[in-house]
Amino acid sequence: MSQSLENRPCGGRYGDIVQAIGNTPLVELKRLSPKPGVRIWAKLESHNPTGSIKDRVARAMIEDAEERGAIRPGQTILEPTSGNTGISLAMICSRKGYRLKVVMPDNVTPERTQLLKMYGAEIVYSPGDQGSNGAVAMALAMAEADASYYMPYQYGNAANPNAHYTGTAPEILRELDDDVSAFVAGLGTGGTLMGVARRFKEELGDAVKIVAAEPMQGEPVQGLRSLDDGFIPPIIDLSLLDRKIFVTNHDAIVWTRRLLDEEGIFAGVSSGAIASIAVRIAAEMDEGNVVFIVCDDGWKYLSSGLYTRPVDEIEKLDSTVWW
Repeated sequence: MSQSLENRPCGGRYGDIVQAIGNTPLVELKRLSPKPGVRIWAKLESHNPTGSIKDRVARAMIEDAEERGAIRPGQTILEPTSGNTGISLAMICSRKGYRLKVVMPDNVTPERTQLLKMYGAEIVYSPGDQGSNGAVAMALAMAEADASYYMPYQYGNAANPNAHYTGTAPEILRELDDDVSAFVAGLGTGGTLMGVARRFKEELGDAVKIVAAEPMQGEPVQGLRSLDDGFIPPIIDLSLLDRKIFVTNHDAIVWTRRLLDEEGIFAGVSSGAIASIAVRIAAEMDEGNVVFIVCDDGWKYLSSGLYTRPVDEIEKLDSTVWW
């Protein structure tokens, strides 16, 4: 197992903010490891420019569209989002000169709305009780009614998983000298899981297990989705997964707080859900490296009170209102 650690405090030199996407830190979480021979590593995607893993996806989708001639200068981009992809697209579109319109559930945290407006995006709200599926349906209807929009459509765009096949996965393999026993990510659009899984299976075969953290049906874990809710993103290939393990909103709350309190990781709620599964997988192993994704930081969730209220108080709140 790799014992070497490398500190890159400068993070490289880039021509602009879009080029600074990727090459995020991989940090060992020693306090959460259940066994001495098992090392748990967090891939801190919160270190991307807008604070989430979706910077990789947004850049890949826009640059792919540009290369194919699918968008023209000044065109309006339309995309359904629960927040992070929209924020990433807003930053990139503002740099590249595209207008952006996002469709987003009306019950997301105020911070997401503020960030989107800060980057100049126009927001169309979908019913919050329909979650991200409602945003997808509304955006698809808008795109069908107005052909002037270009919709990258992260749920069906091959550039989404390819961003992780060519970026996230090689970064992890390089840092751990190709020694990865298990990889855990959340089931959202499926891009992270599919891209990393495809690369890891090509490089490591069955030596690595790909594990998805999936919310139980009806559980409102922000940023993740249950396939039982009726929508399976077209980019998802379930054959690439070795396991799917259910998580609850309670798991997300408790483990988001544990990441902060025990490891100093200020993460969003989906990362707590994913961390809970990573620790569970680590407990089943005798040795090896378990890597999981910290999808975003906690800044977009501050208004929820998650980081300051007692955990037992938070658990009693209606999370469909304040997530």
